[in-house]
Amino acid sequence: MRHELPIPPHFDPARVGAVWRVPYRERASEAAAWAQEHAIEAADGDAPRVCLLAVDAQNTFCVPEFELFVRGRSGLGAVEDNIRLCEFIYRNLGRLTRIVATMDTHHAMQIFHTLFLVDQKGQHPEPFSLVSATEIEAGRWRFNPRLARALRIDEAYANAHLRHYTRALEKRGQYELTIWPFHSMLGGIGHALVSAVEETFFFHAIARNSATQFEVKGDNPLTEHYSVLGPEVCTGPDGEAIAVRNEGLVDALFSYDAVIIAGQAKSHCVAWSVDDLLREAQKSETRLVEKIYLLEDCTSAVVVPGAVDYSEQADAAFRRFASAGMHVVQSTDPIDTWPGFPTKV
Repeated sequence: MRHELPIPPHFDPARVGAVWRVPYRERASEAAAWAQEHAIEAADGDAPRVCLLAVDAQNTFCVPEFELFVRGRSGLGAVEDNIRLCEFIYRNLGRLTRIVATMDTHHAMQIFHTLFLVDQKGQHPEPFSLVSATEIEAGRWRFNPRLARALRIDEAYANAHLRHYTRALEKRGQYELTIWPFHSMLGGIGHALVSAVEETFFFHAIARNSATQFEVKGDNPLTEHYSVLGPEVCTGPDGEAIAVRNEGLVDALFSYDAVIIAGQAKSHCVAWSVDDLLREAQKSETRLVEKIYLLEDCTSAVVVPGAVDYSEQADAAFRRFASAGMHVVQSTDPIDTWPGFPTKV
């Protein structure tokens, strides 16, 4: 059994919920010295090879003052999750071969933002509104024609797409089209990784000679994109392709001996990504499912007091994943105590 590493002295849990500049030069020097002190080798020689998939650990979801802070039922969900995530990475620095960070990436004019839809009076839906196929077909909401030129789409096509899109979500049994507040806007501070998490990823990259891999998702104006592996709807009303799945990432993840998943939110982007991985694993061989470890104490559900609470749906999804053969684990437990975790290839 391998011993866990200590937490580097620069890490301050009290700062995880705040935004600040990472001192790259200082941390790079410290990481190199830390690797030498603790005999941490370069990741390219790892056996087994372990990937950490960190889903949307961005300010917009993880800092209390930001637009879509994932509070969970504790009220400080994402902050508490990220404290545990950073500590987990530092303790297991020598075990994590690669960190893959997904980046939710948006623009103002997208199907899930309030600007995209108007009613008969030209009013937009309120954030956190749920838009059903029935409402679209009844004319309750329609495409905002003022966006047609900016998005370079025809108004009639956009309305046909809304009908097709909401029907497709309904047919797949997914959440109805949700109107989210503007969040994770490309170029904005909300889009950036949480400072403490970024620092931890950077420290890992230097100590292990393993560049963090970034995966952008969510910038298509015509579809939601919860799962890092693919958008909610990939075709338009005429059957034409409007988006593609990230098959390269699927293959990359399953090339590792273990994939550990954490991030935000448990009820949405984490659940959707894991669900996609489950389907992909079941296409080939059952053993792929057993490679996946879900850090349950490093993810929280979307809870907006008085509006929505997805905690039960999130917990039900994790129970389903466990029943399928994935491992639901705690970051505070030593990796070597996790069921079936590979110790050598």
